[in-house]
Amino acid sequence: MQIKDLNRSIERLKKERDAVILAHNYQIPEVQDVADIIGDSLNLSRQAAKVPQKVIIFCGVHFMAETAAIISPDKRVLIPDTQAGCSLSDSITVQELREWKKDHPGAVAVGYVNTTAAIKSELDYCCTSSNAINVVNSIPADREILFLPDMFLGSYVSKTTGRKNMFVWAGECHVHAGISASDVNEKIRTLEDAEFIIHPECSCTTPILYDMSTGTYQNKAVSVLSTEGMMNHVNNSGSKNFVVATETGVLYRMRKQNPQKRFVAASEKAECQYMKMITLQKIHDSLLHDRYHVTVKKDIAKKARLAIDRMLAIG
Repeated sequence: MQIKDLNRSIERLKKERDAVILAHNYQIPEVQDVADIIGDSLNLSRQAAKVPQKVIIFCGVHFMAETAAIISPDKRVLIPDTQAGCSLSDSITVQELREWKKDHPGAVAVGYVNTTAAIKSELDYCCTSSNAINVVNSIPADREILFLPDMFLGSYVSKTTGRKNMFVWAGECHVHAGISASDVNEKIRTLEDAEFIIHPECSCTTPILYDMSTGTYQNKAVSVLSTEGMMNHVNNSGSKNFVVATETGVLYRMRKQNPQKRFVAASEKAECQYMKMITLQKIHDSLLHDRYHVTVKKDIAKKARLAIDRMLAIG
């Protein structure tokens, strides 16, 4: 089918199935265009609980669809491609987490939302890049914290909060880890008066962390933000030029909402192959054939829900 025909058929099927399409900021443009709601992990988690539709088509990676299924057990959550995984989520296993917790009895386990439901069931708190600092600050200062699985986000949170008793798992997102300080430096030199906005999962946060903590980097304004935080920031900023350090999919939405501004990727290579797996055809087939249903075992979902609810409550 042509794109126009697919779009029409998807709209018809949504009404017939009482479905809503949620899409992450990193999805391909055609998927973002057909989505009812676009956002980051935290926003999509909240929307999954609020939408009135009985069926959720989740255009993101698998752990996100799991989170939606946990939050909305009365709804049917479908993911158009079951192979849409996450390298960061895969960087820690349940057994590894249990052993780590044994080595630190009494510690509070804080896990990034980029984890499986099974991992979430072992956590005290979930967090996203937009509320990780608030979550850590909510924990008594005398309690040890085990932060997982992203080492760059963990390093940024530790630096920002001044937390000395925080242990960070050595995991990473292969896409964000590939954005280097040299990538950033090269792009910043090419744009005058550019603001630099960066996702805290990026490896380049480590060598330039001190400068960023002052609110500048190489005399440029800098903001460390989640993808949704980035969207809000560029929409409200008076700047005309931005260097953006995160997965390149977010640039489509930025440019669409701010056609008068210029957005340059810190690295054009920062593309997540998992996020790009979902296509219009797969969304159409998911609606047409009711596939693929994402479920979480009740005992795991019950435990994971506690950590997720704490994340949502802190905001």
